[in-house]
Amino acid sequence: MRFGIVGSGVIGGLHARLIADMAGTAELVAVADNDLARASELAGKHGCDALGSTQELYARDDVDAVVICLPSGLHADAAVPALKAGKHVVVEKPIDISLAAADRIIAAERESGKSVTVISQRRFEPSFRAVRAAVDGGELGRLTSGTAEVTLWRPQSYYDSGGWRGTWAMDGGGALMNQGVHVVDLLLALLGPAESVSAYSGLLAHENIEVEDTVVAAIRFANGALGRVFASTAAYGGASVRVSVHGDAGHAIVDNEVPTSFRVGEEDRAANSPARLGPESHRAQLTDFIAAATEGRAPEVTSADGRAALALVLAVYESARNGGAPTKPA
Repeated sequence: MRFGIVGSGVIGGLHARLIADMAGTAELVAVADNDLARASELAGKHGCDALGSTQELYARDDVDAVVICLPSGLHADAAVPALKAGKHVVVEKPIDISLAAADRIIAAERESGKSVTVISQRRFEPSFRAVRAAVDGGELGRLTSGTAEVTLWRPQSYYDSGGWRGTWAMDGGGALMNQGVHVVDLLLALLGPAESVSAYSGLLAHENIEVEDTVVAAIRFANGALGRVFASTAAYGGASVRVSVHGDAGHAIVDNEVPTSFRVGEEDRAANSPARLGPESHRAQLTDFIAAATEGRAPEVTSADGRAALALVLAVYESARNGGAPTKPA
């Protein structure tokens, strides 16, 4: 499959490198950015074309799919015309920052007959696959609870590095929307749809940003299970991404893609867990996306999955704005 990259920042560079290294499966054709100099710098590293606009990229017949690597609030504006131009689309997380924007992408996907996936590379880690297989197979029994935590430190310079970071208009939120959406997606994949959420948030360690750097939420899932989500970019020295799921016949706790405890009845499965993929998990998702588009099936992570994660994040924010009042995801 022949790809174009939209956006030449750090994430665009990651996708460009991964695609360029997938010889025989994928080919990097072009990089598009409003800043042509930046596009040229990235394109030069991989021997592909540099373009100054998405219009030029979408008009090319030698591009089958595009990867959207722009600020979150621009995802739908870039994805919808790509779909209308007949391109498959990979969207970096989150799908966008409003449900209206997410629904625009989903409608364009349906009308075009093309495929859309939202990057949620942690789903492709072997540890998560093993845990989800146990959940789907009923091996943990009745699911009772789950937690999702992202405990990170982002210095003020991180937010100062881009005018869109830490803004409602382009970032759509802070620690939860930007960093925590990954674990929100994982928790939904394990426990199913959320029914109600009650949350609190704060801006505790940063200045000159509009959004939260710490948030905690209690969730009631449709299956009756209870859960908790915690996300922070105000935890100095923190570098933990942790997801757990508990049932009446087993449990799994995964910390930074490594199972620290995984029991099914009396069986301990943690010791035999496969190694983590790390950055290669992105490649695994791209490989699935290419196969799905080629075979005419849905990718493992769909636009609907991206919308569900966004809906829960937005419900958390609404509850926090209203003093923790219970809120239903839309």
